[in-house]
Amino acid sequence: MRKIAVAVMFALIAGPALAQDHVQQYGEQPKEKTATQKVDEDRAERAHQRSLNNVPDEKPVDPWGTARGDDASKKSAAPAKPAVKQSSKAKSGGTAN
Repeated sequence: MRKIAVAVMFALIAGPALAQDHVQQYGEQPKEKTATQKVDEDRAERAHQRSLNNVPDEKPVDPWGTARGDDASKKSAAPAKPAVKQSSKAKSGGTAN
């Protein structure tokens, strides 16, 4: 009885696997497309290109602009200056008591 149940389970599992379409094997040449399929692909490609041309150009986006404020964005465009000047004298590490 168990053998019959196992055989039925395998048959139920194998059914959907055998129902799949043809999968192209390694080295197998693809089938030639019909004229209507070629026309449909060309039409779809032209529609895709038209839809891409309908997308408006976007300005550069500054996601941190609101966090910095208006003044900071103008200052960041200016060249940076060194904040600390280096002295030529060496400081001693001791403290006077």
